[in-house]
Amino acid sequence: MFFLRLYFLCVALLIATFTLASDPENPLQTPEKSGHKTPTEQNITFNAIHTDGPCIAMTFDDGPSATLTPKLLDLLAARHIKVTFFVIGENVAEHPEVVARAAREGHEIGNHSWSHPNVAKMSQESVRSQLQRTDDAIKNATGKRPTLMRPPYGSITEREKHWIHDEFGYRIILWDVDPYDWKRPGPAVVRNRILKETRPGSIVLSHDIHPGTIEAMPSTLDALEAKGLKFVTVSELIEMATPQASHPSPQPGGSTSTKATPSPSIAPSPASSPSG
Repeated sequence: MFFLRLYFLCVALLIATFTLASDPENPLQTPEKSGHKTPTEQNITFNAIHTDGPCIAMTFDDGPSATLTPKLLDLLAARHIKVTFFVIGENVAEHPEVVARAAREGHEIGNHSWSHPNVAKMSQESVRSQLQRTDDAIKNATGKRPTLMRPPYGSITEREKHWIHDEFGYRIILWDVDPYDWKRPGPAVVRNRILKETRPGSIVLSHDIHPGTIEAMPSTLDALEAKGLKFVTVSELIEMATPQASHPSPQPGGSTSTKATPSPSIAPSPASSPSG
């Protein structure tokens, strides 16, 4: 009789254990089902920021230019505007004093590779070399290592986003406003495109290596300011992010974000969009 009771007691315990394990309200469920974020869900890639404020981030790629970037810095200083420069390592090595001035005047400096290749088509070691050399050049010029990276052409694989973030600590910055100033359509066109597309939280792409872009900036910046928009660096804009009311959308590279709008599912390629 004792063994029979012991048998039924064991069966009851097994049934209770199974019931608790299968209960969706049970706190012993796995992290994947509990809704807690895993490390792979951290925010890595941004092309715009959801914010309640009127702030935007102006960004300038491919410099520094020995002649054009100082002109841009002059007009930014006159307006007390801070922007983010995504610089090419080769140009930094050639004109470190320009980058040093930009950093000294409060602008943010980001890594845009050493020689502007399509990193999505390169080996990991080659990409690492491109980024490390530029990282070192920026550190030598400014005394500070960058925390942001913009892939040339906006072209980058999901895997690259993650290992670059893991190794360098970079956030990957794309954009949501592109005036295609690299096509040199003229200052008026660049200005009108930026004004039409820019809204609070925008990350605006342009290039400080084209004369027409620099010519467009005084009236563009003044018009944006007249619309009530305020200028901050990319990192400052990210810190202003607020959760969106809707469910977060998955970002390329497996990231989920309540702070930024999702990046394009297909990154632009040099053949179709040489921006960035």
